[in-house]
Amino acid sequence: MIASVAVPTTTWYLVLAAVLFGVGTVGVLVRRNPLIMLMCVELMLNAVNLTFVALAKKLGDDIGGQTTVFFVLVVAAAEVVVGLGIIVAILRRKPNATADDLAELKG
Repeated sequence: MIASVAVPTTTWYLVLAAVLFGVGTVGVLVRRNPLIMLMCVELMLNAVNLTFVALAKKLGDDIGGQTTVFFVLVVAAAEVVVGLGIIVAILRRKPNATADDLAELKG
């Protein structure tokens, strides 16, 4: 007997992206560690990228979705470099800093 294999559809990818975005949102809202918050923002960006690629495939291999994903990845990489540098510098000075402590940086 041959086992049937379920083929993932666009809906599956959109549901997965929604779940990933939800996990990222909950992580940003609940966690106070700046590194965890940065990782959750990256998770949210990757969920949006998955949505762009899934919808581009659904629309007949439209190159617009992949192009948008490329630019989002470039901006996300720049955000990680700058954000991680700032967070590491702050955590070296104050090891147990939380997001609430970072609000004190306002001038």
